[in-house]
Amino acid sequence: MTRDRLFLLRPGFEDPAFPGRLFYCWHCALIEGVLASFPQLAARLDVERIPWPRPRQPVIPLVGEQNQSLPLLVLAEGATSPHQTGSHEGRAFVADKDAILAALSERHGFPDPHP
Repeated sequence: MTRDRLFLLRPGFEDPAFPGRLFYCWHCALIEGVLASFPQLAARLDVERIPWPRPRQPVIPLVGEQNQSLPLLVLAEGATSPHQTGSHEGRAFVADKDAILAALSERHGFPDPHP
């Protein structure tokens, strides 16, 4: 059985457009905070932290080259969600930070963000 896979950007990356500076993705950092707050729930999915530069090879076979933006939740094979933002070759994925948080609540029991 496959599990949901959450792809996040590894923090501390460089962007050639801004030489000499290090960055983190704040959408990924938000989700990292939720995972850290509920480690027993985070253990229900596979989390991969990948480098910033494209092409993002771990993601492309699952969702296609046009869907490399992170954070990204790739649902287990055959699974669907009302929060999914797309699919690739029959595999559903969630590409929006708010939709990812909603899907984590729906699929893995994370509490909902306070409105």
